[in-house]
Amino acid sequence: MRRLRSERRRRGVIVPLIGLMACVLSACEGGKPVSAPSPSPPIGIAATTPAPRGGSSTPTGSAAPVDVYAHDRPGMLSPVVAGFPERVYVPNSESNTVSVIDPHTYQVVRTFPVGRRPQHVVPSWDLKTLWVNNNDGNSLTPIDPMTGKEGKPVSVDDPYNLYFSPDGRSALVMAERENRLDFLNPRTMQRRYSLPMPCRGINHADFTADETLMLASCEFSGQLVVIDIADRKVRAVIDLADGVTRRKGLRRAMPKDRSMPSGMGHDSMEHDLMRHGRLEHDSMGHDSMDHDSMHGRMPYPNMPQDVKLSPDGTTFYVADMAKNGVWVVDAGKFRVTGFIPTGAGAHGLYVSRDSKVLYVSNRGAGSVSVISFALGRPIATWPIPGGGSPDMGGVSADGRSLWLSGRYNGVVYVFDTGTGRLIRTINVGAGPHGLAIYPQPGRYSLGHTGVFR
Repeated sequence: MRRLRSERRRRGVIVPLIGLMACVLSACEGGKPVSAPSPSPPIGIAATTPAPRGGSSTPTGSAAPVDVYAHDRPGMLSPVVAGFPERVYVPNSESNTVSVIDPHTYQVVRTFPVGRRPQHVVPSWDLKTLWVNNNDGNSLTPIDPMTGKEGKPVSVDDPYNLYFSPDGRSALVMAERENRLDFLNPRTMQRRYSLPMPCRGINHADFTADETLMLASCEFSGQLVVIDIADRKVRAVIDLADGVTRRKGLRRAMPKDRSMPSGMGHDSMEHDLMRHGRLEHDSMGHDSMDHDSMHGRMPYPNMPQDVKLSPDGTTFYVADMAKNGVWVVDAGKFRVTGFIPTGAGAHGLYVSRDSKVLYVSNRGAGSVSVISFALGRPIATWPIPGGGSPDMGGVSADGRSLWLSGRYNGVVYVFDTGTGRLIRTINVGAGPHGLAIYPQPGRYSLGHTGVFR
């Protein structure tokens, strides 16, 4: 009798286990087959699960917090870049050259000519090439980061800045003076499609956590534009003057800034003074801009610059050099939720390697503000002794230093991120702009001077 009961108990355990195993194998989907595994990502790029569409900070079913910069930690170099020598590439906009700096010796090891008005040095999506954006020369000059040697320039219309779609299928040229976002083949740089902008002066951007939408700044109309990259459509425009987000009735801005006030076009003398750093000094020795008689006042009430997503994917930060601070934008609803004063000429935005703070270069104030993501306010200010013009750059691969171009001073600044102290000032060419430190941690590049995921 006991043997019979024991047998029944064993059967009572075994049958449910068999049923459970069958359920797991069929994914408990009522008999539906399990989906085939996704194709493997390119070499050096780990598989990733995107967040839900619209930039939500936490993926469905995940208890762990999101950090879009989780793969940008010190030491997390892709195998693709592991053998590249560490260098800093500085485009000198007024000299039409690129200076190459050895970050270990702080010495310029090479300077070579490129096209007219180089603005930024941009890592390619696949991490294999650096592209110099020759804005007025209408070309891109490739650099081999293994050798540091430049290649033959490729003709590209109005490449003020360069980004890449997160899937790597398109190079995205910020055609600033033409008010277009151009979609190019990322290898040949041949144009496939042009998306007219309903704003003026598109030039910097970042992507939502799910990598479906781009938020870009439009400097000359004081607006932000939301772009669906896959559908190649503008989804919304945010007017920073009143904080209103418009999703309907979006009209194309006139190309070549013909809709701007007379004398304020991209190629005008006034714009050169503003954008490219030909400054005069007032009687007190402060920098002032020739194009404006009011001691350097900006020509527009809002002039958004760099854009950066918060580590948790919930918020965009947008530097505004006319408002002297950083706008805070909800990354899901695309609405302005706040403003953080930092300093005159707020310009570039860079996330620390531990994802805890945001570095803001204040080009007019000659300082760097450090914003805590947790507190939502500045916790430190790093002044440049004697003043300066910190512009664009990036954080070193080990996170210990912040490198910024000195736009109006013909130098590169190096800050110790641990102490905030300026540790080096390196002479380069005239009008240094969007320098790139390379290589950097990350699986793939989204563009600009180094936006990695």
